[in-house]
Amino acid sequence: MRRRLGLALTCLILLAGCADDGSDAATPEPTASRSIRTLSPLPMPTQGPPTGNLVADMRQSSRDAAAGRMEVWIDNDTADTITPVRVTYRDPRFRTALAGTRLRAVPSQSERGFQLYLPPRPACDHPRGTGTVTVTYGDTTTTVPVEDSTDVAGRFTTARCLELAIGQVADLAWDDEIPFSGKAGDPGTLTLVVRPTGEDGPDLVIDTVSGTPILAPVGTDVWRPDVTVRGTDAPSRVDLPIKPNRCDDHAFLESGGATAFKIGLHLAGRPGQITLRMTIAGAKNAIDFAKASCGQLDTVSGG
Repeated sequence: MRRRLGLALTCLILLAGCADDGSDAATPEPTASRSIRTLSPLPMPTQGPPTGNLVADMRQSSRDAAAGRMEVWIDNDTADTITPVRVTYRDPRFRTALAGTRLRAVPSQSERGFQLYLPPRPACDHPRGTGTVTVTYGDTTTTVPVEDSTDVAGRFTTARCLELAIGQVADLAWDDEIPFSGKAGDPGTLTLVVRPTGEDGPDLVIDTVSGTPILAPVGTDVWRPDVTVRGTDAPSRVDLPIKPNRCDDHAFLESGGATAFKIGLHLAGRPGQITLRMTIAGAKNAIDFAKASCGQLDTVSGG
């Protein structure tokens, strides 16, 4: 019986699959395609409920440094937008409080940066310290510690106090002019102008000068002038052969520190380092020189 049933089913299947060549031929059903395995998107990280607190940290971009400022960033971890009417930074390394600028609203669980202009004379007798920021918004005034993981305030204080001590021996500045033949590929001359104060004091030894992302020493990794300066010396000039460090457009577009040179030195036998920036006019001449030496300009305003 099972055998007969099997034969009958076989015949039915064969008959269903057979058709003549006429127009009424059966059209086979399309074969189902294999399903393509897809990846489910990962869930977005969820932010927890607001803690009701403000959090602050200190940052400084190259443009901030060039403009003589730093930025305190306020993270608003409250449930509402806050609109500061006053932001004040206090630090024992500064003689006075620093007022935040560019005041604007900070939405809930967002952060905004407020610029602080650095003082010309920090409290050099307080080399260490931590800062706090006081924020006033609406009827609320709150003071929170400022995290400064890269030691922006400390590095500025150390460098500025060293500059003030150097200033008791001599004034250091870059000449605005960059003498250059005008021929692409030729080097130019960066000149450090040294003007002693005329007063007795410690010796200042200029050990090294480092290049920048755009401007570099010729034939060496850093300039090594090895110049000793005394407060009673006559004014002098230190010539440093210079060339473009890079010639791609990307380098010139990101030139916030292009004309800020780090000087390694010893003052009264103690090592230190300062960053000496060119004036606006000198910076333009230096960048024009680099572009001309790279073959991107026909003439150079610096000489």
